[in-house]
Amino acid sequence: MRVNRRKRSGRRLRPEAYKQLRQQILERDGWRCQHCGRREQLEVHHIRFRAQLGADNEANLITLCTGCHRKAHVGLDFER
Repeated sequence: MRVNRRKRSGRRLRPEAYKQLRQQILERDGWRCQHCGRREQLEVHHIRFRAQLGADNEANLITLCTGCHRKAHVGLDFER
């Protein structure tokens, strides 16, 4: 029996390129969580997760604070 497996399409950037992209996203989003507006403990979140073949590109990344990022990963509704 043959199993079809989806291959990753090389969408993941090298560490240095991702570091630069992360900086661009933080600057684009005005150094604020795009959900609650917090300016501390910022992280860059993949809207479509890498495990779901989400790309490392501007359209798929958003700035969130640690709390909002955690909620996004467990599927909770965001609360301010």
